[in-house]
Amino acid sequence: MSTSNPIDPVESTKFKPFVPEGMQMREFTWRAVLLGLVLTVVLGAANAYLGLRAGITIAATYPAAVIAMAVLRVWKGSLLEENIARTAGSIGEGLAAGAIFTIPAFVISRAWPSFGWREAYWKSTALMMVGSVLGVLFISLVRRVMVEDPELPFPESVAASEIHKAGQRGAQAAKYLFWNIGVGGLVYILGKFGLFAADQDFPFAIGNLGHSQVRLGTLGTTQVVATGGTSIISAPSVSPAYLGVGYIIGVKLASIQFAGSVLAWGLLVPMMIYFLGPELRQYLPADTPNNWAGMADSVWRYIVRPIAVGGMLVGAAYTLFKMRKSLTSGFGKALSDMRQTAAERAELSRTEQYMSFKTVFGLIALTFVLMCALYVHISGLLWPAILAAVVMLVVGFFFATVSGNLVGFIGSSNNPVSGLTLSTLLIAALLMVSLGVSGTKGVAVVLGVAAVVCVSSSVAG
Repeated sequence: MSTSNPIDPVESTKFKPFVPEGMQMREFTWRAVLLGLVLTVVLGAANAYLGLRAGITIAATYPAAVIAMAVLRVWKGSLLEENIARTAGSIGEGLAAGAIFTIPAFVISRAWPSFGWREAYWKSTALMMVGSVLGVLFISLVRRVMVEDPELPFPESVAASEIHKAGQRGAQAAKYLFWNIGVGGLVYILGKFGLFAADQDFPFAIGNLGHSQVRLGTLGTTQVVATGGTSIISAPSVSPAYLGVGYIIGVKLASIQFAGSVLAWGLLVPMMIYFLGPELRQYLPADTPNNWAGMADSVWRYIVRPIAVGGMLVGAAYTLFKMRKSLTSGFGKALSDMRQTAAERAELSRTEQYMSFKTVFGLIALTFVLMCALYVHISGLLWPAILAAVVMLVVGFFFATVSGNLVGFIGSSNNPVSGLTLSTLLIAALLMVSLGVSGTKGVAVVLGVAAVVCVSSSVAG
């Protein structure tokens, strides 16, 4: 009769790193950092342009991983060096998202007369730098808990790690990777030249008004009337890019995102158009086009999307409530680690070494003081600016945590940073109104809070 040793359930579920904990390998080197900075500038600029043009940004993790692998392979760099360069390069996306969603609003709202150096450039630079530093510091407090959370799949990080590991496994694995990149680029180019339809729309009717007439109201001098036989048309699009994202995040999360689109465009938009009728006009701009497509787009933009922002606020609160044990555990771990000596930290394994929490809390305090001075200078107000900095610190931490949690679930490409920013705007605006602050100074303070929180949340993710 043979016996077997019992398996420790903790050891069996503990994550085993691809690079063993005891292996000595170059990681934080000058060439990795410099390459990461170059990638940050290039990919950040590309995302800034894309975001200003289309309103969305894309994950810089994948191109940063491929470029870092290709460049450092020439220098015979290690896998951990590639990971450092890729991580630094992906930060450009977060910083770009925080900038494009908030900085133009200062000029549009006339809080800044122009975007010249004296009026705005150095101020926006300071806001971006403070937000970036705070994002790193905030997520450092709960990073260990999130990384060890078995419910967070971290889809984009897993995909990026597979890119690095493919390069380490040899030319055969890397060959498939670059072949896929080439095929994807060819499909995109053919689509741009009209030789291949990369995306395909499938229009279908989801409701028929029969022979009745539904008067939607008056747009200028034109009355919008839907007569007999008119249907509400929906046109979902099938795209290889979205199929790829769905493959990465998995069936469950992809289904949730798809359900949100169906709820918005398949239910809320046509239901509001059908039932509200003439009353719908009071909620839409006067220049709304007098056709179904224009009406549906305006309903989504000005009614359904604010509903989604409200739902996001509730979801953020619920996420924080679910994470209460994790947050408490993270803070408890941070406070206990503050009592560690330098010798004790040096004895930890490579994967257990973190930035000293004494340094983290000290830098947060220093950044808060600098933020107070910046807000006072931007607005010309003292106590409202200091209170706004306090709100920024509290809301920024919670939204950075929510952002990190969302990225762990659905990836940074799908991280609703703009929704978190709008939520921050609402909170800061209500605070300023309650204090009696209005006009250009109040707008500057509110946008300053939103800019820092937006950047910190994006970078934290």
